[in-house]
Amino acid sequence: MLDDLSPLKEPAFAAALNDLDDLLTQSSKVFLMGAGCSKCAGLPLTAELTTKTLASDKLSETTRAVLTAIQGLFAGAKGANIEDYLSELVDLVAIAQRRSAREASSHTAHLGGADYTAKQLKDAVDEIKKAIADVIDVPVSMEVHWKFVQAIHRPSRPGRIGAARPVDYLLLNYDTLIESALALQKLPYADGMNGGTSAWWDPATFEAGGLAARVIKLHGSIDWIEMVGESLPRRIDKKLHLPAGNEKKVLIWPASTKYRETQRDPYAQLSNLARRVLRSPVGAQTVLTICGYSFGDSHINTEIERALRESGGDLTVVVFTFDEEPTGYLKRLHENNEISDQIRIHARKGFFHGANVTKSAVDLPWSKFENITRLLGGER
Repeated sequence: MLDDLSPLKEPAFAAALNDLDDLLTQSSKVFLMGAGCSKCAGLPLTAELTTKTLASDKLSETTRAVLTAIQGLFAGAKGANIEDYLSELVDLVAIAQRRSAREASSHTAHLGGADYTAKQLKDAVDEIKKAIADVIDVPVSMEVHWKFVQAIHRPSRPGRIGAARPVDYLLLNYDTLIESALALQKLPYADGMNGGTSAWWDPATFEAGGLAARVIKLHGSIDWIEMVGESLPRRIDKKLHLPAGNEKKVLIWPASTKYRETQRDPYAQLSNLARRVLRSPVGAQTVLTICGYSFGDSHINTEIERALRESGGDLTVVVFTFDEEPTGYLKRLHENNEISDQIRIHARKGFFHGANVTKSAVDLPWSKFENITRLLGGER
């Protein structure tokens, strides 16, 4: 059953949506999409992903012991999840590797009363990534994402000239919903892979002419794998059995990883591209629309704030949040007088744009991705 959109007919909220439509029509479009955008397709939110990953039969006893110890380190933490645990584990791998490289007498990492070698910890990382991929690699519904892509790429209204730059999708999810939706809509796009069902990493694809969209997967993808002796991702048809010695592992990154994995390509290449798309040529306008993201990734938050400050007013950030009003990091951005006019927050209990604040006594349905899709498609 569809949600009732009538609360958004109140003049202040209707005006906010009309302004958004004008912004998206006249500016280059960038969308930052988090886990909340995939729930409608049947994929888990982070909390459910954590529960299912921890229960996965892909995890060995050693990996379970490692995860149990790491969970203990997060006792009392608010909202700790599998990406936090994986980030902690990657940090421990770096510690053990550094000690081993320096030929320290202790070249292991101590965790939960036990010592683990870098290899044991790396094996645990690979098992957890495989478990995450298995949880996500399930049948999904394409209806909402199909309509979302259709709404974003619909022709400009008569008399309006749309932006010449491709639409950029900055994805924090590991799933392939946006890529599939673009392909189903027959829209040419680049995701950094050159090829088809099996492909290799080629960032030059992002610069190809005639693109309708660029899909920038900042945390990797469940259909990316790393082969032995290689550091850049490939996409390999699941039905293919590779020659012996070409074992593969899932290539995804947790949100907060600080060490080796974030400093090498393709992660660094993707981060640099994302940084570029948030910075328009002088005098051009860019709109960054954020949905399904709770601002839990400090690296992403830093890049957004830096882009706002360096834009000279040419970057507008539009946020759809399920929170009743701006909280935490988003609240700090909203209250920053230097950039608050560039930030438009569509919250569950109001609209917040600099000094313009209109609150609602009832929940506003624009918080859900399904409803954002309906609104961007012109439904009121």
